Amino acid sequence: MPSERAATKGAMARRSWSEAFAVYLHPRVIGMLFLGFSAGLPFLLLFSTLSLWLRDAEVTRTAVGFFAWVGITFSIKVLWAPVVDHIPLPWLTAVLGKRRSWMLIGQLGIVTGLLAIAIINLQAVMVVSMVDGDVEMVAPDRFWIVAVALAALWIAFWSATQDVAIDAYRIEAAPDDLQGGMAATYQLGYRIGLLAAGAGALYIAEFWPWQTAYLVMAALMLIGIVTVLVIREPESTRPAGTILEEDHVVAFMAARDHLSLRQRRVLGWFYGAVGCPFGEFFRRNGKFALVILVFISVYRLSDITMGVMANVFYDDLGFSKLDIANVSKTFGIFVSIVGVMLGGVLVARYGIMRVLLLGAILVASTNLLFAYLAIHGKDIWLLAGTISADNLSAGIAGTAFIAYLSSLTNRHYTATQYALFSSLFTLFGKFVAGFSGVIVDAEGYVFFFVYASLLGIPAILLVLYLMNHQRRQDAALSTAEGPAREQSPQGNT
Repeated sequence: MPSERAATKGAMARRSWSEAFAVYLHPRVIGMLFLGFSAGLPFLLLFSTLSLWLRDAEVTRTAVGFFAWVGITFSIKVLWAPVVDHIPLPWLTAVLGKRRSWMLIGQLGIVTGLLAIAIINLQAVMVVSMVDGDVEMVAPDRFWIVAVALAALWIAFWSATQDVAIDAYRIEAAPDDLQGGMAATYQLGYRIGLLAAGAGALYIAEFWPWQTAYLVMAALMLIGIVTVLVIREPESTRPAGTILEEDHVVAFMAARDHLSLRQRRVLGWFYGAVGCPFGEFFRRNGKFALVILVFISVYRLSDITMGVMANVFYDDLGFSKLDIANVSKTFGIFVSIVGVMLGGVLVARYGIMRVLLLGAILVASTNLLFAYLAIHGKDIWLLAGTISADNLSAGIAGTAFIAYLSSLTNRHYTATQYALFSSLFTLFGKFVAGFSGVIVDAEGYVFFFVYASLLGIPAILLVLYLMNHQRRQDAALSTAEGPAREQSPQGNT
């Protein structure tokens, strides 16, 4: 595996610019655009867009920050990824295949959750209080806030399930040399989904109730549903439902013949679905696997932490919903699309690791621009420049990071291993981000954005360490292959 990945990265680095751009013309690469849209649409509806709705309903910043913990659902999806990887869905798997059936069931779950959250009218249930004889609207009763949280949790669960299936499809549907392009078009579609859920929802909420915005977003999920029905199921090294028939699982069960058949089957399934994917990754990478996992957990920590309070920050500075929609959710998304496409080309041209380093530096440094904006105050042009720099860097970093995670997986355990990696990269970030509102309330926005920037330093240092490790591996591989070539007939001619 390491030598194959090194060869692939070398081939990618030797591509011409025209060959690098040509990856976007592959049908499978194009298809990822629509699946990315389906994955990106629910995200802002759970976080920044929902945060703004909650602030409109006078929910405190601290409570809004705690809503970030709904995102921990994405960080623990590894717990049910083996089910997505191995359990067929009645009738659906037979008709659509393993990956497409789970994508569809996840999308239907998202639709029902969006419809449920649209029923709740937070403005209508705000509490009326009297302050010095004046009527004042305060936050809704806790019951309704909990109801919104539960609906958001339901959406997050099914969105995470959809992500597991889409990630597995993306890796299995194309060879390694197309993974940079697959990651880029996935990110492009994802950003368009963010555009719809961000700017689109805010435009609607400016003129109609928030409930209307969420109903429209539920309708837009039809794009993903139609895509799943149109695309072809990728070839898989492991069909759904065959795990107990594999030789290593059969041997594992045979060694426990003192147990009942039912007990052996349960243990065998758990060993094959959970133990083998994790064990294979650690066997392949040895002790260095721990370094890789730490790197994954901190790479996006800086922008995940900053992103939770972004919309609240714009609102507190005095920008209107239309300002936020026009600059952050429309113009900013288009800039991020440029970053995503540029990231895909850079990965195809220069390889993954150098672009990972560039992305880590850009993400950490652009957070300081938000600190300057907090000092300067309301300025629409400064807001546009800050958001442009932030979204461009996030697009480059996101594409490189997805390609890197994809390169780590063994295609025999695609969904489970990728879910492990993607869970780690959000788990620590979402936990830390949950305290964002507390930090802002206690220290202010300038301190918060400097703090978010400093959180990016470990990622930069770890990328440098990984690059050095890869160079040592490549040098050792070249040294080992040199004598073999000299002893071969080709080497003697």
